[in-house]
Amino acid sequence: MTPDLMDEGTERLQAQEKKAAVTGQTESGGREAGFSRVHTPGEVDVTHGRILYLEDVHVSFDGFKAINGLSLDIAPGELRCIIGPNGAGKTTMMDIITGKTRPNAGKVFFGSTIDLLRHNEPQIAQLGIGRKFQKPTVFEKLSVFENLELALKMDKSVPSSMLFKLDSAQSDKLADMLHTIHLADSVGRQAGNLSHGQKQWLEIGMLLMQDPKLLLLDEPVAGMTDDETARTAELFLTLKGKHSLMVVEHDMGFIKTISEIVTVLCDGAVLAQGTLDQVQADERVIEVYLGR
Repeated sequence: MTPDLMDEGTERLQAQEKKAAVTGQTESGGREAGFSRVHTPGEVDVTHGRILYLEDVHVSFDGFKAINGLSLDIAPGELRCIIGPNGAGKTTMMDIITGKTRPNAGKVFFGSTIDLLRHNEPQIAQLGIGRKFQKPTVFEKLSVFENLELALKMDKSVPSSMLFKLDSAQSDKLADMLHTIHLADSVGRQAGNLSHGQKQWLEIGMLLMQDPKLLLLDEPVAGMTDDETARTAELFLTLKGKHSLMVVEHDMGFIKTISEIVTVLCDGAVLAQGTLDQVQADERVIEVYLGR
């Protein structure tokens, strides 16, 4: 290499470093290494202040636009409530985030560097996104303790499973989880004998044992008693800040208890967003969802 070429290379490198120092971005625009922070594969980079980011997402089923230009973002530790009429696209949105449905167009990022559209469902779960469906799914023949033990984040290969024994840290984590989900007094009960609300709490606990960074919860208080609904609200408020939560729900009393920001979906896009009082006063929301 000639001295001239060496000098030119040095000048280009210095110019790139100067640009990164001024703009806070690499040549990639900051996507692969947010604000000059080296990206670690699998790590959720929230340098930009957002853990979930959807931009102009579209999904059509046989000509029906289930998602139509949907854009929204969620901050780390935020508890975001999603409301809207049936057919608004709420479930399809969660299907997209978890890899169950592929959009026709748009961007879906987990943090600033993980493109969720490049991953399948199991990979997305491993990245730290947990999802709870409307109907609780637990191992009904096993005890509460055994359900949580099975859900521990660990090597699930056959040899490791056969030799597995809880260590002190895992035992402490499991005991803390039992108190968090209000089931410390039911540790030995068979899951099938729990009430509907208790099964919901157990499944949430099983998700939490996986240390998710983002939890998607679909109508978590549907079918619960008033007391169970109130205790679920307490649970979600304790999780806020430790995890990011997206809660899809129709129970306005529950939403009022837990919400800060409420997003209203309609026809596959964001219709309104703000505090519950703000969206309830929005004429468009009243017209398509709340009624008069």
